[in-house]
Amino acid sequence: MSYKAAYEAWLNSPYFDEDTKVELLGIKNDDKEIQERFYKNLEFGTGGLRGIIGAGTNRINIYTVRRATLGVANYIINNMGQNGRDKGVVIAHDSRYMSREFCIEVSKTLAVYGIKAYIFDDLRTTPILSFALRYLNCAMGIVITASHNPKEYNGYKVYGPDGGQVCIDMANSIIDEVNKIDDYSTIKTIDFDEAVKNNLIVNLDSKVDIAFKEAVKSQILRQDIIDEYGKDLKVIFTPIHGTGNIPVREVLKEAGFKNVEVVKEQEMPDCNFSTVQYPNPEEKSVFNIAIEMAKQDGTDLIIGTDPDCDRVGVVVKNANGEYTVLNGNQVGSLLVRYVIESLVEKNKLPKNPAIVKTIVTSELGGKIAKHYGVDCLDTLTGFKFIGEKINEFENDKSEDAKSFIMGYEESYGYLVGTHARDKDGVVAALLICEMAAYYMSKNLSLYEGLVDTYNKFGYYKEDLKSITLKGIEGIEKIKEIMNHFRNTNIESISDIKVLKILDYNNCVDDLPKSDVLKFILEDGSWIAVRPSGTEPKIKFYFGVNSDNEEEVESKLSKLMSSMTEKVNSI
Repeated sequence: MSYKAAYEAWLNSPYFDEDTKVELLGIKNDDKEIQERFYKNLEFGTGGLRGIIGAGTNRINIYTVRRATLGVANYIINNMGQNGRDKGVVIAHDSRYMSREFCIEVSKTLAVYGIKAYIFDDLRTTPILSFALRYLNCAMGIVITASHNPKEYNGYKVYGPDGGQVCIDMANSIIDEVNKIDDYSTIKTIDFDEAVKNNLIVNLDSKVDIAFKEAVKSQILRQDIIDEYGKDLKVIFTPIHGTGNIPVREVLKEAGFKNVEVVKEQEMPDCNFSTVQYPNPEEKSVFNIAIEMAKQDGTDLIIGTDPDCDRVGVVVKNANGEYTVLNGNQVGSLLVRYVIESLVEKNKLPKNPAIVKTIVTSELGGKIAKHYGVDCLDTLTGFKFIGEKINEFENDKSEDAKSFIMGYEESYGYLVGTHARDKDGVVAALLICEMAAYYMSKNLSLYEGLVDTYNKFGYYKEDLKSITLKGIEGIEKIKEIMNHFRNTNIESISDIKVLKILDYNNCVDDLPKSDVLKFILEDGSWIAVRPSGTEPKIKFYFGVNSDNEEEVESKLSKLMSSMTEKVNSI
């Protein structure tokens, strides 16, 4: 069906509500907008859906959410049978526009096809969803979120019975089921109250939340340090209008951190994220209000979580007394060192310990881990692959089975413990505060702890350059850039010889196929190129290392400039 025919079908079918039709009539004279909204169905990728909120097949709305959910339902029916229906699906949602409505639509669509749906009474974090899935022994889980995307977006992520985002094989099977659904009007629904009455939709009580908090607090490594310094460490926390407000503050308080102040302007859920341009803790600007607060009383640490509370940003005072945002590689490396050294000192390092990171994450964490005899494994980009490693370790009954210590990725995602199978901003916030208290006990700031880590293990620096290319033309341009780098013989970058090029489309190191290229240079530097799986972007990752800070700064700058020139020439 052409995009114009699809547009007319939505306008004329009695299945679609009047608000949807009014919105579509508003673009009747804008052919390009009609094309953007209807030239394809919003793609259900290996993680689920993510798109701009609005009417149309290429937008996220109650109808595209129903279609995705019917695909999930058919997968459960065809592959898990009655057992899968009875175990059901647990659903969570964040604070974004339409998140609650989409959550309700998911539960109703599952219910009408005989699959039990468990829903929370209000917004919940993504890590709570991951935890709840296994806690409730559900067949699958769904969370409505677009993470740290701009306010115009929402999304839909699917989780498997192991508590992690669905593996590639399962995702592909669900994608096949979703793609079979051409006619939206054939998707059934049910009255919400009727489904509740028939016990097909179950409203969850507080038991899941309590169990999750206890699981998070069980990851504390040095309770004695918190008991002594938790009252003195000055912390400012911002949930950036998202789901982290209650669980992060409750866990910190119950652990013993008594001096935690919230950013009032960003405390409450707000689907417009009205105090920030993007609700992304990777952006320093989201911490502007918190930093101004911190300047008044010399706050030691600022932490912020993204809307679904799976990512954490950290702000500390640098050597000049200025508040600076640490990047994900820095925080991850600090946590690797703190967690492993704490386990070593307490003689609690398990047999065959391992940390897991992604292929675009700094090598510093791996160097620290190996210094203490801890293995470091790489996965493809995406925390789902780290979650898969946890399950792989647990299912390995051999003498060589590895023990999971922690996993992390450069994009501000960390997990210590195995209570969740996705990155967890709650446990990360707790251990970052504990780590800061530990350094306080040594008369050091967290920033000084980072400098000490560099001095001991070497200076590593990374950066990320993203190019946004929207729309149909943007998709084609991203493909063109990837094809250029894949098919061009590049012998050097920034006058440094390219030792090897890893094309992850060819299953490098037995990893699944992925549209990623990684250039390994003669001096140990590296560059990775990949299209974003969730945004209309192509991303360039850079990593360098040296014995001193000045050299890494120079190497990184030259590397990024050289690569930018190559991209601009395409």
